[in-house]
Amino acid sequence: MSPRQITVLGECVADAFTEPAGTSNELALRVLPGGGPANTAVALARLGTPARFLARLSGDVFGRLFRAHLEASGVDLSSAVAAAEPSTLAVAELDAEGQAAFSFHAQNTADWQWTAEELAGVDLSETACVHTGSLALVREPGAAVVEDFLAAAAPRATVSIDPNVRPLLVDPEVYRARLARWCELADVLRLSEDDLELLLPGAPPEQACDIWHAAGARLVVITRGADGALASLDGERLHVPAVATRVVDTVGAGDSFAAGLLHHLGARGLLGGRLEELRLDDVAEACRFAAQVAALTCSVAGPNPPWQSELAKLATVGRG
Repeated sequence: MSPRQITVLGECVADAFTEPAGTSNELALRVLPGGGPANTAVALARLGTPARFLARLSGDVFGRLFRAHLEASGVDLSSAVAAAEPSTLAVAELDAEGQAAFSFHAQNTADWQWTAEELAGVDLSETACVHTGSLALVREPGAAVVEDFLAAAAPRATVSIDPNVRPLLVDPEVYRARLARWCELADVLRLSEDDLELLLPGAPPEQACDIWHAAGARLVVITRGADGALASLDGERLHVPAVATRVVDTVGAGDSFAAGLLHHLGARGLLGGRLEELRLDDVAEACRFAAQVAALTCSVAGPNPPWQSELAKLATVGRG
């Protein structure tokens, strides 16, 4: 079965990684196209799911980089907005384990300026799932417009949300205040254990899942780095181990996991409604596949998710 289209809405961010320069008073930056929703759209397209990206793309040097990267990965940009504002920039410092700490340059940038008119004409008739999250859901003035778009999409498409909390840019309290509403809208809620600690400080993962189920989310998946993932479907739970890999950095790993999860569910015809046909075995298979996608992303620098052919090679090696 060929997967139906997944529409992703959200930001593109220029991820600038610090590198040693020629002298002690210089700093070099290596800029890669990133941003949580953009990474997810790229990963979906590379895995073979028709992926359409609703973005506001600047015409500046970073915006041109985003556009080239997305198109080279096969992402449909036919509904993207050509924005007059500049692109968002994030400067990343990596620690010894490859974890990134970001500082953002995001004031009045293109990604947050959505208007109702820009999204009103988007045709969702071919879309099985709408995925969004991260800063697009909390940065004004566009955040309320994005929420309204999700509410309009929910009757006809599965809704997936990845909060991807960025505490240096937006107070976690803003996310907490909106989370119950997101759970009302979302069929799938994917988040990291870092997100969990910021959203429900001190809460055990199982308790958090139950809170979010009660608020409306049917499938909750909490990714836990090297400890794998916890998935909860209406309160039925399972743990999926991480796939061992040599970690270069973890940038984009959660975005790739989300894409792997949605791609696997979509390829089996399980997206497009309220997940009525979804069973725990389906979730286990999808999470195992998503863990492979995330591991391959961690094995290379930056948010660079694998292509379908790379996963096929991995499967062949595993059988050998």
